[in-house]
Amino acid sequence: MPNGGFCKLPGGSVVVAIGLPSPARDGATVRFLVHAANRARALTRLRNLGLRAVYLRGNSEPPTPDEITAVLHHPDGLLWKSTPGTAQELWHPVRSLPREPAA
Repeated sequence: MPNGGFCKLPGGSVVVAIGLPSPARDGATVRFLVHAANRARALTRLRNLGLRAVYLRGNSEPPTPDEITAVLHHPDGLLWKSTPGTAQELWHPVRSLPREPAA
């Protein structure tokens, strides 16, 4: 089950942070940050990327203040990072997400 959580902002929108297996199927975990009007819309944005089994149950790992700032200052409002525990890697826009290798 994916780990993650959400934070409701004063304006009514939410930031969802969720850890999922990498779409490149390399065994890595990817942490996604999504800024949207509500939780359902945020999860729909991830499902539209091809991540079909995305569900958020609970609020075990809500976004940190740094993560909220990062996603709010990005024009797309959708970021990812492959190693959530390290500070060396920067957040990437969703356009640069590695895809599953072609068979």
